[in-house]
Amino acid sequence: MKYLVVLFLFTLGFPAAAQVAAPSADSPASKEQILKLFDVMDIRKQSRLMMASMEQQMRTTNVEAMKARYPRITPQQLDRVNKISEESMKDFPVDAMLDDMIPIYQKHLTTTDVDAMITFYSSPTGKKLMQQMPQITREAMQASNARVQKHIQAVLQHVDDMMKEDQEQQK
Repeated sequence: MKYLVVLFLFTLGFPAAAQVAAPSADSPASKEQILKLFDVMDIRKQSRLMMASMEQQMRTTNVEAMKARYPRITPQQLDRVNKISEESMKDFPVDAMLDDMIPIYQKHLTTTDVDAMITFYSSPTGKKLMQQMPQITREAMQASNARVQKHIQAVLQHVDDMMKEDQEQQK
């Protein structure tokens, strides 16, 4: 009889325990879900491709900014600047950055959200988007380069003006 009571209580408690353990649609996505999303999106490869695209864009922007700021800069000095930029991008810790992003995704996305994203990025359209994203990003960066360059020049001019004012005030 004692065993039947224990078995009865266990049977009643088991569905309740299963409900507590199973994530609801509104619960935050699990780390495993986020990692699966990253895999479906091939985010490591995409991140590396975007970093390479950014490095190329930064090189163009840096060269133009350096020439404007230092009109007498030599080709050898520009090569050194480019090598510094290239080295910094090559050693960029993509995997560590993705690990840092997992809690952020979990904070903002539910299990339902991530499941829907996994479904989308597993679809032909989602795969095409991810395949085309580096080229889209590259072209978008090229299209906005003149605007970025103009903004950088304005910021550099503002810094130069501030430095001149400070020097004049010190005199």
